[in-house]
This record gives sequence, C-alpha cells and structure tokens, in this order.
Amino acid sequence: MASYPVFLNDQRTGKPVAAELLDRIDELHLRAVETDWIPQIINHIRQLIDQGQPRQTWPQSWHWNWRDKVDRINGLLAFQTFAIMCEGQLQGLMQMNSARSLCRLPEQAGKHLAYVDYVETAPWNRPNIASKPRYRGVGIIMIRAAIEHSRDLGFHGRIGLHSLPQSETFYANCGMTDLGIDGTYENLRYFEMTSSQADALSG
Repeated sequence: MASYPVFLNDQRTGKPVAAELLDRIDELHLRAVETDWIPQIINHIRQLIDQGQPRQTWPQSWHWNWRDKVDRINGLLAFQTFAIMCEGQLQGLMQMNSARSLCRLPEQAGKHLAYVDYVETAPWNRPNIASKPRYRGVGIIMIRAAIEHSRDLGFHGRIGLHSLPQSETFYANCGMTDLGIDGTYENLRYFEMTSSQADALSG
C-alpha cells in the first residue's frame, strides 16, 4: 500500500494538519466505517426523525455498505480504492473504475476517462451532519487523487461521476462540467472533467 502526504484544514484551529492518502481500502478502514462512521450516521438520522424532518434531509449515502463495495471489486484490476487517515482516524474513502465509461463532453467524446464510483467523508467532517465539522479538504483531495489516477492510466486527468444531490454544488465548485440529470443512472446528475479542467484544479 502506497502512502502520500496530504494536508487537511482543522476547523477547530483553522490550521493545516498532516494526513495520509493511501491507495487501498483495507480491513482497518472498513472496521472504522462500521465502528466509527455508521453509529454517528444512524444517530443523526434518528435525530432528524425525532424532529419530524423529511427523508430528503437524511445523509444520502446512509445506505452505502463499504465492505460490500470492496468485496465486490476484490481482485478486479479495473478498480482502485483510496483512503485518507488523519490523527489516527479514517477521514474519507473513494472507489474508482477505469473501465466503466467514455467521455460525453463534445470536445472529448469517445475518449476514456476514470470514473469515480463512490466518495464519502467521515460524518464528523460533513456540515449536514456535524454542527461543527472537524476537518475540511477531504473531498478536494479525493478529486485530485482521481485526477492523478486518471493521468497514471493515460487518460490525461479526465474523470466523470454521478453526484448525489447533496454533493452537486461541491463538484460544480471543483470546476467539473454539469451535463444534467442522467435518466439512465438513478436520475443522478452527471459531471465530467476535461484535462484542462483537471490541470486547473490540480495546479
């Protein structure tokens, strides 16, 4: 497992803190999801139910099962996973697929891209769950990691993904192109990044 130094912004102090980007989700990370993430997400949903909040306000990734996702792709070369650790805790996960789809934007239609299957950050980092989020920057680090993985594959930073509604603004702010609702994929909004957009984001 390769490890790369990255930095997150500690919202409690306003200062950067050292973190690790790892190029594989392992058993330690899956256990952290089950023991640290899921109880907090369930507790938050219970609070929303007690408040009479509609289901649309629930974290939209609440039903994701990372152990099942990792088990399904185990040994398949087209898939790549990533994890971010900081101060001994799991802060984010991502799964990518290099054989899923081709570009849709006219300027790069038909070219290969690296598809982001799933990205999730720890519940204590999410403004829609935590009243005072702990770390900021997990999402952007993952998107930059996706860009680098695309480059490693020879795809020049091109990536694509379908976004949960609660994450659409984030991907738009990353500079990705919004190609609208995809009726063939759970009516989720599809975003795509060109090589030039990837260069702009990764610097």
